[in-house]
Amino acid sequence: MKNALFALLLTLGITAAHAEDKLIAHPHVEIVTSEGTIKLELETREAPITVRHFLGLVEEGFYDGLIFHRVIAGFMIQAGGHTPDLSVREDDTTIVNESGNAMSNTRGTVAMARTADPHSANSQFFINVADNSRLDPQKDPVRGRWGYTVFGYVIEGMDVVDKIAGMETGTQGGHQNVPVVPVVIKKMTRTN
Repeated sequence: MKNALFALLLTLGITAAHAEDKLIAHPHVEIVTSEGTIKLELETREAPITVRHFLGLVEEGFYDGLIFHRVIAGFMIQAGGHTPDLSVREDDTTIVNESGNAMSNTRGTVAMARTADPHSANSQFFINVADNSRLDPQKDPVRGRWGYTVFGYVIEGMDVVDKIAGMETGTQGGHQNVPVVPVVIKKMTRTN
């Protein structure tokens, strides 16, 4: 009986360890771009739905070959929705807004882009190149206001982010703030 109980506890412990491995608190993602490499650390505890969705896209190779299609110096750089010819490539799944997680849109943070619908984020993300607290949830006693979900940080390559933010941009195919020389995501990989 003791051996059976020990075996059961051992099996449960191994199963729990494997489940925890899949949901580690700080997964890392490497973004290899045509301008250099950016490394991110994601916050599973603060934005679990967002991180799980983002990692799923990374692991299926969704972002490979897309561009940073919206670049605004002193504000942010955005990617995850367009190919180099500006064709749209977005995931069909939208996720709930987790912007009330106490993480702020400060310089070097990564957040989900969305439409006016607060729960419309799917594949597009941006990296803040300045402190953009106006993108955080705003307390309004009458209406309130949803923010943009921050779900990670740049831990290496902020110089690459700044280089991209400083690139010459223009209007192409009806899109504004598009880098004149495309900034391509060659490969995005989870590294832990």
